[in-house]
Amino acid sequence: MKIKPLRDRVLVQPVEAELKKGGIIIPDAAKEKPQEGVVIAVGPGKRDKDGKIVPMEVKKGDKILMPKYGGSDVKIDDKEYKIISEEDIVAIIE
Repeated sequence: MKIKPLRDRVLVQPVEAELKKGGIIIPDAAKEKPQEGVVIAVGPGKRDKDGKIVPMEVKKGDKILMPKYGGSDVKIDDKEYKIISEEDIVAIIE
């Protein structure tokens, strides 16, 4: 299945957090939500008040920091993704 986000939305594949810390395995229920992710697809951008499309700052393949909570969780072809607004992206990891 192909998916293309609309406007200033970004499809992100969350990067899983480390499962072990100091030899202790952390149960799924105690894990924090991932804050890092990889951009899979981006929309064309948001329109400004003059009607021009403002291009996106992120691109496919960028590694980003995103808020722990927010966006929409989606499942596509048995894989977990998040759809978030570009405004919600905290940083691009270089």
